[in-house]
Amino acid sequence: MAHAHAHFDEAGGVLIVRGDWDADAAAALPDLAGKRVRAIDGAGLTRLDTNGAWLLLNAVRPQPDAPLPELRGFVPRHRALWALVARHDVAAAAQPSPPRIGVRALAGRGALAMWGHLVGLLDFVGRLTLELLTLLARPRLWRWREFGAQLRDIFVGAIPIITGMLFLLGVVFAYLLGDQAKRYGANIFVVDGLLAAILREISPVIVAVLVAGRTGAAITAQIGTMKVTEEIDAIRTLGLSPLAVLVIPRTLALVIALPLLVFLGDIAGILGGMVVAKGQLDISFHMFLDRTADVLLLKTLLVGLGKAPVFAVFIALIACRMGLTVTRDARSVGAHTTSTVVQSLVAIILLNALFAVMFVRLEI
Repeated sequence: MAHAHAHFDEAGGVLIVRGDWDADAAAALPDLAGKRVRAIDGAGLTRLDTNGAWLLLNAVRPQPDAPLPELRGFVPRHRALWALVARHDVAAAAQPSPPRIGVRALAGRGALAMWGHLVGLLDFVGRLTLELLTLLARPRLWRWREFGAQLRDIFVGAIPIITGMLFLLGVVFAYLLGDQAKRYGANIFVVDGLLAAILREISPVIVAVLVAGRTGAAITAQIGTMKVTEEIDAIRTLGLSPLAVLVIPRTLALVIALPLLVFLGDIAGILGGMVVAKGQLDISFHMFLDRTADVLLLKTLLVGLGKAPVFAVFIALIACRMGLTVTRDARSVGAHTTSTVVQSLVAIILLNALFAVMFVRLEI
């Protein structure tokens, strides 16, 4: 193999090239900055591929609108390859640059996207309600086996991560609250703050977020993959409704499983707080439980548990709808799965804020 070699004749403005010109020939190019190349002498070329042709073209014509140099001594196949690369280089340079999008345009597109999601969700809720009424009139059409399988996957599979996360959050919250309470000799009141925070806010919100990321994304991916593989079309061909077969069992399973997971999260968070209270604040387990029995109100527990079914309905609706709107390609599955998680998190935060305002107004 002949190594690439290039020499620039400044007197005649001729670039003389020899040897094999491919992607490894870049080091052989001389410095042509500020110099005009009128011709290329390729009589000594032994091999030329598209990489080598582009290297020469880019060196002798730094600007796409600059004139092409004269070719001397090129064999016909090398001349044809050079012309092909030069033609495509000009076509690529002629492509318009992507338009710049202003802030108002981005805001408008975002608003239209949000409006589209809202209208689509309302339409989906309407169709799902009609399907649910049909199933209530004909109980034999309920997919009990699918419901049981979904309940097992959603509830049992999420127990380790839910309890582990809430236990650690209970530890962290009790530690931070206890550090402040010790300064005022109010150690025992850490129990009050821990119970209110875990039961009313932390447990339902964190459990809903974890379920949205774990189960919501999985539902969208499952239904979306079925859409890509035409299993949804097969269900319709059999005379069955995808809403009855896929959506309603998953929605009911989420509605039942999420409050149970929130309750387990409450227990795990309180246990984490008990561990810190004993080690940091000298509050024994017996004292902690006695204080819990004195200050824990039933409404505090029910407020957190009452949020869970609402969160579950929105997570299920968003996840199932995004799965059914997947187009027939793998990229769409990934994009819709990501959108499910984002929409679910936004819905959880908004709903929790509405609950907080409502409970304050109602003095609950």
